Amino acid sequence: MALSSERIEEVVAIASRGFAAGQPVKAVVQAVKEASPGLTVTGTFASIMAEDPYREEARFDLFLVDGSGHCWTITEKPESATGVVIAEHDEE
Repeated sequence: MALSSERIEEVVAIASRGFAAGQPVKAVVQAVKEASPGLTVTGTFASIMAEDPYREEARFDLFLVDGSGHCWTITEKPESATGVVIAEHDEE
């Protein structure tokens, strides 16, 4: 399943609203899952991600993942993406 730019924008919008409202990453991930049936979504903290994000936002980074193989891999290619990781920025 490729991720369209429209779907990526929807994910970013939902996540941005959730973080702006003070929701924890778990709640943000749940909101994205509910709005995007069939999309694999997980959350974590940005500090544990070693790769560069696909997109950086004010309160989180968005990573695209390719789950077509045995293990997930981070990808920069929306056409290869099967899911997303929402990585909340650590409090400074």
